[in-house]
Amino acid sequence: MPKQSFKVCLCWRRVFKTRVVEPPLDIKNAFYSFSPSGMMTVDDLLRFLIEHQGQKNATKEDAQAIFDSLKHLNIFQRRGLHLEAFFRYLLGDLNLAHPPSKVHHDMNAPLSHYFLFTGHNSYLTGNQFSSASSVEPIKDALLRGVRVIELDLWPNSSGNDVNVCHGRTLTSSVGLQKCLEAIKENAFKASEYPVIITFEDHLNPNLQEKVAKMVTETFGDILYTSETENLEQFLSPESLKKKVLISTKPPKEYLEGNTQGEEISENEGGTVANECQSSSQWNPPEEGEHVPDEDEGKVVPEYRQLIAINARKLEGGLENWLSDDPKKVSRISLSEQKLESAAKTYGTKTVMFTQRNLLRVYPKRTRLDSSNYNPFVGWMHGAQMVAFNMQGHGKRLWIMQGMFRANGGCGYVKKPDFLLHRGPNDEVKVYLGEGWHQDFHHTAFDRYSPPDFYTRIGVAGVPADKDVKQTATIEDEWLPVWDEEFKFQLRAPELAVLRIKILDYNTTGRHYFGGQVCLPVSELRTGIRAVPLHDKKGNKYKHARLLLSIKFEAP
Repeated sequence: MPKQSFKVCLCWRRVFKTRVVEPPLDIKNAFYSFSPSGMMTVDDLLRFLIEHQGQKNATKEDAQAIFDSLKHLNIFQRRGLHLEAFFRYLLGDLNLAHPPSKVHHDMNAPLSHYFLFTGHNSYLTGNQFSSASSVEPIKDALLRGVRVIELDLWPNSSGNDVNVCHGRTLTSSVGLQKCLEAIKENAFKASEYPVIITFEDHLNPNLQEKVAKMVTETFGDILYTSETENLEQFLSPESLKKKVLISTKPPKEYLEGNTQGEEISENEGGTVANECQSSSQWNPPEEGEHVPDEDEGKVVPEYRQLIAINARKLEGGLENWLSDDPKKVSRISLSEQKLESAAKTYGTKTVMFTQRNLLRVYPKRTRLDSSNYNPFVGWMHGAQMVAFNMQGHGKRLWIMQGMFRANGGCGYVKKPDFLLHRGPNDEVKVYLGEGWHQDFHHTAFDRYSPPDFYTRIGVAGVPADKDVKQTATIEDEWLPVWDEEFKFQLRAPELAVLRIKILDYNTTGRHYFGGQVCLPVSELRTGIRAVPLHDKKGNKYKHARLLLSIKFEAP
């Protein structure tokens, strides 16, 4: 890196010398313990992989591949790796803490045995009140591995076609046909496992019949339809590969209107009418009210046949909602507040319900800014579809993205069998970071000097596992070296996500964002590992990354 100058005023500049970071002491010790001569051979590197990094199945071919990956560097020597080349390997993509992997969970269990990467109002481009509806967020979600897409169906202004929009708000609409085509085109690019479309239906029978035709003609053979109306058990993700499933309430339940305890809409929309509601010829009745309609006797069989996963109407109170019918399985939807109530009052019953049935949780109506709630409340109680607003960013969305980096990023994560005994001690040591000077302008963090980086590292998970630590702040340095060690004691590591966030310290209290990443603890590799960082939206930076040491102690 060359020298960098920062303009302080018209006649004065501050010049900072840049430096090359030396390997931390731990890395030097590791290098010389496996290569006393100061030159690491392929055999030495293989021993390091097996004994220090915990890669018990590593082969000589693996070690040779690492050698070959470094040949383009000027620091590479044919006789072996010296310390600097070894250091560059540790920071490289062949040594990631959570490398790209294939699907490795058992995918032959019923759908109810998995957490599903689930979107909420998947068509919105921004906030929940006034943003545009578009197919682009749907495409982006599918390409990120989301497997459950939500579409709210309303009549268009003429009442002769179907639009998708967030009813009772100022959001614009997008045609249903465009949404279906976008799903078909992008459904299986990131994952072969099934895509579930949840319909929030505000249509009369004539338009339901039109939807049935649209869906059938668009998806053709990839649309899964059940031969029986009441399934006793859901099929497995493996058996439903490259299939699209529709989940909504049967037409008869819409026609019966809402009963006490059920929201007008699962999405809990606002009260301002947009095009979708104001033009609707089929506005659902107010809560608890039933208004007869001339079309009530008309149930559309084609629409009924579309539904692969029955969404059940909520009748009675919480205890009744969580009742498990041994003869059939279904899906129910609860707002985040109702889930919290269920967890407090009927926690065990909620877990038992989700062993066979599907539970979808959605954000409360006040999250107009597309913020999100704590996903662990749902996951701890077996909720498979913890629906998130994918339009924004922030800690909770990063955790969601981190959870679904597991299992090859296929959008399905097998639920854990919780162990009741106390879990292991997990140790993470933060060595250093690099790459920001390549991904950011030199005045991106401070107009007058290099950044003052510090790292916040913690665990998100069940309440007993939540913990956050923080490194010291390294002033005026693009290549910060922290060399600090932290320990976390985990009770449920299967549900834990390691959270890392880099910030630039500012004396005003407004610390600037320098990167983040969330990774599933259950799939982290031990040893000295590289961790690439991501931006606020979850996109990976080209160069910015950390070097960590990760250890897991036996229970």
